[in-house]
Amino acid sequence: MIRGDERDAAWVRPTLLAAAVLAAVLYLVNLTVSGYANTYYVAAAEAASKSWSAMFFGSLDSANAITIDKPPLATALMGLSVRLFGLSSWSILLPQALAGVATVVVLFQAVRRSFGPAAAAIAAVVMALTPVAVLIFRFDNPDALLTLLLVTGAWALVRGLEDGRLRWAILASVLVGAAFLTKYLQAYLVLPAFAAVWLLAAPGSIRRRIGGALAALATVIVTSFWWVAIVELIPASARPYIGGSSTDSALDLLFGYDGLGRIFGGAGPAGNGPPGGATLPGLGGAGGAGGSPFGGEAGALRLLNDVFGGQIGWLIPLAVVGLAAGLWLRRRAPRTDPARAGLVLWGLWFLVTAAVFSFMSGIVHPYYGVALAPAVGALVGAGVVMLYEHRSRMRWPALVLGAGFVVTAAVAWLLLERTPDFVPGLGIAAVIVAGLAAFALITPSAPGSRVPAIGVALGLGATLLGPIAYTVDTMGTSYAGGDPLAGPGGQANGAFAGGPGGGSGDLSVDQALVDYLVAEQGDATWLAAVGSWHTAAALQATTGQPVMTMGGFSGSDPYPTLDELRAYVRTGELRFVMTGGMAGPGRGSSARDAWVTATCAAVDIGSTPSTGGTFAPVGSGALYDCAGAPG
Repeated sequence: MIRGDERDAAWVRPTLLAAAVLAAVLYLVNLTVSGYANTYYVAAAEAASKSWSAMFFGSLDSANAITIDKPPLATALMGLSVRLFGLSSWSILLPQALAGVATVVVLFQAVRRSFGPAAAAIAAVVMALTPVAVLIFRFDNPDALLTLLLVTGAWALVRGLEDGRLRWAILASVLVGAAFLTKYLQAYLVLPAFAAVWLLAAPGSIRRRIGGALAALATVIVTSFWWVAIVELIPASARPYIGGSSTDSALDLLFGYDGLGRIFGGAGPAGNGPPGGATLPGLGGAGGAGGSPFGGEAGALRLLNDVFGGQIGWLIPLAVVGLAAGLWLRRRAPRTDPARAGLVLWGLWFLVTAAVFSFMSGIVHPYYGVALAPAVGALVGAGVVMLYEHRSRMRWPALVLGAGFVVTAAVAWLLLERTPDFVPGLGIAAVIVAGLAAFALITPSAPGSRVPAIGVALGLGATLLGPIAYTVDTMGTSYAGGDPLAGPGGQANGAFAGGPGGGSGDLSVDQALVDYLVAEQGDATWLAAVGSWHTAAALQATTGQPVMTMGGFSGSDPYPTLDELRAYVRTGELRFVMTGGMAGPGRGSSARDAWVTATCAAVDIGSTPSTGGTFAPVGSGALYDCAGAPG
């Protein structure tokens, strides 16, 4: 794929290589600046590196107590990296960085097949420099792998449009299924685009196209739900608790907290997310039915608000211009026209995903915007090239392209003005350069003149000034927690948004606590049971021993119940319990903690376990020895 087509002009392969090198520099240089980044997924990756069953289930520990609140594919990939290179910040983050480089390369090839190499080069550069992409491809959230799988699915679908062979549509479906096992229902946001473009533009009769679409749909279902089916069929006693669910069910997680709960709010288990839908300081929006505590108020302009705008909003105006103008220019093209098919593919990808992110009232994080970056890049590349190519035949394409540059630069100015101390004057400079670009485009020039090309180069440069500034800032910033933001101020937001239980990116832990637990563990399966996944991750990383995370990510998962905890103690599988962890209404188990404090012996090891400020302890967050406690 990296070699390209033998028929390409001489400059195409070096351009593709340059795009890959640019992505590698952006995503790999200073990769470990964030330490372990989101330590929640580090725990699962560490467990996956020790146990194949933990890798399969996505367990937070190698003894399979409880899983993460996502399907396991992303943490399995990180677990393989840890198996190969040992546990380190670099081995955890490397798969995401490589996924980013691959995404840029595959996007180039997908866009080239529809719109040509010039549009592909623009799309690749836009993708590489999108701030949220730079953030996520240097972070250990599953969105990096999700984006790569979906872009590769789009490439396979475009490839299939060339000859109509069903195997390419099936491959695209398999990749969507893999994306589903990376982040559940978010993977399906591209399905309307995939289905529409196949039915519209694939070669062959409508009957053949419908048959192909149905076969692809069946493939999506099988490749998505095989893992869910296996988990549901395994008795609960023989597998870990499904984290994030209220009923120990992958289906409950899929359609609840990770599904309808994200879209409509309130469908997940109590306590997942801020209590009562409360607003979190500094995040620019209210929670509850009308908005997300992380993504701000739901509405048509959410993607340009205080939190989403700096992540993905920079080139949305130019992408919309490119989509509208391109569809008009190709309105009379044949049904199988590859350019119009590409516009339908990336346009529907953008419109459906943007609409869902804009209006969903459950939890929506600004870093979700990375899923929009491929479509934005493709539409910008297609629109700029198509308008430029038609400028000599009609006057309006040059006017539209020039106006698109100016409006996009103006939006960048508005976004930059939200942080006036960050590169002062950059926004107005972008507008001035965009104005010069528009002037160069609309001013009549002699045939063969390079002025219009210079105008396009200036226009693209102007619209990328803001993203470049955010990218440079992001590469030098340490991020952690559950809601990082690229660009200025993102570090503080990410650390806070982890909130109770949010990781600091640092897995250091009180050495006296570690030494004591290791020395006294004996034959117990778990080193300890704790109420904070960050503490669990730190203990696992330091000792290599499984640590039970009580309550899962939010602290509200009903695992272990008091009876289960007592049974673990009675059988000798568990000896030490650390109270504390997640704080807030519906978080933690008062009955469980009450039994521990009343029945088990408090341990004084001469120092206070380090919490790193990452979770609010109950009482003193004390350690208890439950050996011999009545079951």
